[in-house]
Amino acid sequence: MPPVWNAGNPAKKTGGGILIPLLKNSFMSVATSGASGTTSWHKPRLNYWQIWNMSFGFLGIQVGWGMQMGNMSAIYEYLGAEPDQIPLLWLAAPMTGLIVQPIIGYMSDRTWGRWGRRKPYFTVGAVLATLALLAMPHSSALWMAAGLLWVLDASINISMEPFRAFVGDLLPEEQINQGYTMQSMFIGIGNVVAALLPAAILAILGSGDNAEGVPAYLVAVFSIGALCYIAAVLYTVRNTKEYPPADLEAFNRMKAETAGFFHGVQEVFSNIFKMPSTMRQVALVNFFTWPGLFLMWFYFTPAVARDILGAPDTSSPLYAEGVVWGNICFGFYSAICFLFSFILPRIANKFSRKYTHMICLIMGALGLLYVGVAPGKYWLLLSMTGVGIAWASILSMPYAMLASTLPQDKLGVYMGIFNFFIVLPEIIATLFFGWIMDNVLDNNRLAAVMVGGGLLAFAALLCLQIREKKATS
Repeated sequence: MPPVWNAGNPAKKTGGGILIPLLKNSFMSVATSGASGTTSWHKPRLNYWQIWNMSFGFLGIQVGWGMQMGNMSAIYEYLGAEPDQIPLLWLAAPMTGLIVQPIIGYMSDRTWGRWGRRKPYFTVGAVLATLALLAMPHSSALWMAAGLLWVLDASINISMEPFRAFVGDLLPEEQINQGYTMQSMFIGIGNVVAALLPAAILAILGSGDNAEGVPAYLVAVFSIGALCYIAAVLYTVRNTKEYPPADLEAFNRMKAETAGFFHGVQEVFSNIFKMPSTMRQVALVNFFTWPGLFLMWFYFTPAVARDILGAPDTSSPLYAEGVVWGNICFGFYSAICFLFSFILPRIANKFSRKYTHMICLIMGALGLLYVGVAPGKYWLLLSMTGVGIAWASILSMPYAMLASTLPQDKLGVYMGIFNFFIVLPEIIATLFFGWIMDNVLDNNRLAAVMVGGGLLAFAALLCLQIREKKATS
């Protein structure tokens, strides 16, 4: 008799082994192939609140991410950075993603114990990110802020990568769209929280004397964000169960045969050349999508302060007002992301994931291009509407297309490899866009944001080459 487990408590042991319920549509069923002797698993459908619980931790991760995206360029300028220095100071974000995500994906694919497979990584990453968020606004020099950004980004990536694989681990094919769009919903909420906190705290504390260092209101903002991060991730850890490997003995044998750091590095790089064709096609779209977003995150908030509101320098109250309004704009696009996430699965189911993603990217491109001609700060909310629609799709549709094509036993490592095609173009941007800002764009922050819109438009056109495929056993 094959081992079975209980869906409510996958790790519970009874009698002869781990209980695996076999009831149709409520439990995971087992089937053995006579030709190969391999075991296939039919994942149980989860109800709405189970999917809610497994995705809730992304709210905290995105609060931390939103704190970083909305405020780091301003922190750098508070500490004396020039516009052409900003891209290089952001190098931590793509570099840590390039290194950390595939390593964590590989390790989590080979992890099973008392605390599960992915959850130990959520927890460690959340603790480290919380500490980095608490320390960040106390930076007294550019080098200190840049160093803490490396720690913060590495920690966020330790948490984030396993969450992407989590959906593929636990949900059946027919719920994949719902799972990733639920993550988009919480990402939207997290960004709204991160965006509104500066306005709320500034209203209470005021901007203070900004002549030197990071103002006190940002210290309070980052402290609250740190608490949100750890609380949300621990909620998911506490309220979600993971399934153990179908054949625990074979799993342990595989771990022993593939042990060692160098074997892990070899497998990561060998799998780059074995990517399914759909993954390669989606990766090309991402290669041009994410640098467009990165340029927005680099320059939008200081552009609002300097070019829209006309702040003469960082000590001006207008600069603090501009940083707050830039965060509000980020919160607005995140609210649009949250609302659009409710209908995005239906649109994708009706029109296919790739065409849905293409239209959403076009909306985002138009939004960023409009930033350069918006007649006033309130018109920027129209721009952010398009960005929010694109953001909801960027956070869900590529991963939904991948989850149907990737082998389950390598889901973590392939999600990590997929991140290469997000971070490599970002690294290119951080290394070379400073030169473009100084020599081509004359340090025009609004023009840089518009370049990001052009990159999103090109990524939308590349969606036409995607050929979606269903998973094969």
